[in-house]
Amino acid sequence: MAKSLDQIRAEAKRDADRKKNGKSSSKGKAANERISLEKKPTNEKNTQSDGDFPQTFGELALSWTRTILGAFVMVMILNGVLVASFVVPTGSMETTVMTGDFLFVNKFLFGPSTPQMIPILNIPLPYYRFPGLRKPEKGDVIVFIFPGNRDEAKPQEFQYYLKRCVATAGDTLTIRNKQIFINSVASAFPPEGRTSSFIEPSDSDDRFRTFPIGAGFTRDNYGPIRIPKQGDIIELTPVNLAQWEIFIRREGHEITIGDGKILIDGKESTRYTVQRDYCFGMGDNRDNSLDSRYWGFVPVADVVGTPLIVYWSWETNLPNLFDKFATLRPSRLGKVIH
Repeated sequence: MAKSLDQIRAEAKRDADRKKNGKSSSKGKAANERISLEKKPTNEKNTQSDGDFPQTFGELALSWTRTILGAFVMVMILNGVLVASFVVPTGSMETTVMTGDFLFVNKFLFGPSTPQMIPILNIPLPYYRFPGLRKPEKGDVIVFIFPGNRDEAKPQEFQYYLKRCVATAGDTLTIRNKQIFINSVASAFPPEGRTSSFIEPSDSDDRFRTFPIGAGFTRDNYGPIRIPKQGDIIELTPVNLAQWEIFIRREGHEITIGDGKILIDGKESTRYTVQRDYCFGMGDNRDNSLDSRYWGFVPVADVVGTPLIVYWSWETNLPNLFDKFATLRPSRLGKVIH
C-alpha cells in the first residue's frame, strides 16, 4: 500500500529524532568517561599526600630524632622553670624524707632558671636565674647546688643536695649540745628529725673536719658564726686567712699571701666585701649529716627549689628491679614535705 506524503514525513522525523538522541547519549557517556579519567589522577595525588610518611630509613630516623629532641628540650625547659624531679640519695634528712624518696621540687618559688645541667650526662650549663617569689627562709627544706667539700673552691662534680635551711644571711648561728640558737634564740627541732644522746666532745677529731678550717667547732657544739650577707666586711689577717680563703675563692677571686701580705686578685687587701647572700643548711638526721657544718655556707643564688611531695619511694641501692619493688613504701606516696 502506498504511503501518503504525510506518513513519509512523520517517519523521516522519527528517524532523525532517534539518531539525535543516540548521539546525545553517546556524548554523555563519553563526557562521563572523560570526567572519570580526569578525576582519577587527582584522587591518587590526594591519597598520596594524605599518606606522605618517610619512606626511607634516613627520613624515618630524622623524623624520630626531631621528635625526641623536641620532647627533650621541653622537659629541660619545664625542669628549669616550674617543677623538677629529685631522688633522695642519702639518709641525712630522715625521717622527714627517706633515702629512695622521689620528690617533685617547686623551682618557681625561689626563682626559675634556664636549664642548669644536661640530664643523664650530668654536665652543668651556663644558666640565667629569674627573680623568685621569695628567698629561702628558716625552716624551709631546700634543694641546692652542692658548693663543694670544705677544701674545694669548686666541687668535683655537679650535684644537687637536700637540707633544711636553719639560718639565713645576717643571722648568727650557735649550736650548744645539739640545740641550735639563731641570734641567741633557741630554734625548734624538726618534728620528724633524728638525734642521739651522745654529745661530740670538744677535743674530738671532729673539730679537724668541720668548717671553717681552724675554728675548732664540732658537730654538736658549733659557732657562734655569722651567716654572710651581701655587703658584709670581713677583716683579713694572716691568722684567719685559712678560714676565709675557700669562701673568697668560691666567690670567684684568686687569693695569695706573700711577705706577710694578703693579695686578692693581685691587689693587697686587709678586708673583703661579701658579694652574695648565704644560708646555712643542716640535715634533720643531725648526727648522720654532712652539711654546712662540714663544707660551709650555701649561696642563696644556688638554691633551686623546695620539695613538694613524694611521688614514689623505694630502696634505690638494690641492683635488681624486683627487689626494689619489694621495698616499695606505699605509705610515703603522696606525703607532703614540710
